[in-house]
Amino acid sequence: MFSESSRAATPVVGNILLVAIVVVLAATASTFALGVAEDGAQPGPIVGQSSGELVSDQPTGTRDDQIVRLTHVAGDDLTVSELEIVVDATDACGKRSRIVNLPTNTLGSTNYDGDNIFDYYSPDGGELDTSADGTWSAGETATFRIKSGGCQLNSGETITVRVVHTPTNAVVIERTLSAT
Repeated sequence: MFSESSRAATPVVGNILLVAIVVVLAATASTFALGVAEDGAQPGPIVGQSSGELVSDQPTGTRDDQIVRLTHVAGDDLTVSELEIVVDATDACGKRSRIVNLPTNTLGSTNYDGDNIFDYYSPDGGELDTSADGTWSAGETATFRIKSGGCQLNSGETITVRVVHTPTNAVVIERTLSAT
């Protein structure tokens, strides 16, 4: 039926098919790997300069407000709905929290994650309010208040405030602020 020479061709065909399968699998794996690596390499927005202050708003001496004001001085515009603000007050009062689900006008349980250290959001307006245009641009200020009952900050104590761009998980602003 089959001659001796036709049987010798079967291992050659098998080797060619095996090489073809390996090449197809390698191409598929590299396409997937490069696609995943490309998605992860997206840079976050760049904020060239920022400033911040932690102030006590006590015009009559009866209020004990601890207001944080962050000013975006220079850099890319930030879409407010893509931001979270991390407040690390572990050195001052042992607490840490994040402001999430921006923009908002008040800080309820759906707008913070962590310790409940906030009592009012944006007491003097600011770019993280729902009444703003949804973009935090250079020259604009965002504010929030840390309640004294949630985290009393004495003179000289510090907190660290980070603004995180959630799509890239990049920290675009980081300021260490001292209580006055």
